[in-house]
Amino acid sequence: MSEPRSVLVTGANRGIGRAIAERFVAAGDKVATIYRTGELPEGVLGVVGDVRDTASIDAAFTAIEAAHGPVEVLVANAGVTRDQLLLRMTDEDFEQVLDVNVTGSFRCVRRASKGMIRLRRGRIIFISSVVGLYGSPGQVNYAASKSALVGMARSITRELGGRGITANVVAPGFVDTAMTAELPAERQAAYRAAIPAGRFAQPDEVAGVVLFLASEDAAYVNGAVIPVDGGLGMGH
Repeated sequence: MSEPRSVLVTGANRGIGRAIAERFVAAGDKVATIYRTGELPEGVLGVVGDVRDTASIDAAFTAIEAAHGPVEVLVANAGVTRDQLLLRMTDEDFEQVLDVNVTGSFRCVRRASKGMIRLRRGRIIFISSVVGLYGSPGQVNYAASKSALVGMARSITRELGGRGITANVVAPGFVDTAMTAELPAERQAAYRAAIPAGRFAQPDEVAGVVLFLASEDAAYVNGAVIPVDGGLGMGH
């Protein structure tokens, strides 16, 4: 059994983030989250914070480091949607999604990288989406935010790759979560028809890939985009 690591998963109160946090807890790691509301999985240290606010993120990291030590694995998972057709999408719709999904991830990574550089090791894993490279009508803002994470991860890889730090992207397709459950039944059926696997993913199937990227086995995987989408986005 390897030493427990200090792991931070943002937005671990629901969906994919929750499944990821549960897997790290099961693996024996010290798991914390920065979240806004909701119940957390057992064994997860919850610090209330807002990824839209740098001071809030700094304070949350300080609390987590005091409890668990410097963050060795960061999973940037917190995200929002504000779907709307292009012509009806407001500046606020666009800016809010970018602020949480892109700038929020940046704020967390910037803070985590300080400790990782000192440790000369670290794992940064961004949770993107098949939509980031595949595109989706009504999601110009969300798709832009999720594709931006690829450029961020690859730039971090070039900057920090020589210090034992990896930055990778997991791009889930449609996953059985509360978010997809809200889609109309006919839309869900259309999406399933487009997925070669013929079904949505379980959150745990995404979590397993994240766990691999955080492991020693993935030490030489850097700047990669790993699709977990049942074949939906092939070639993207």
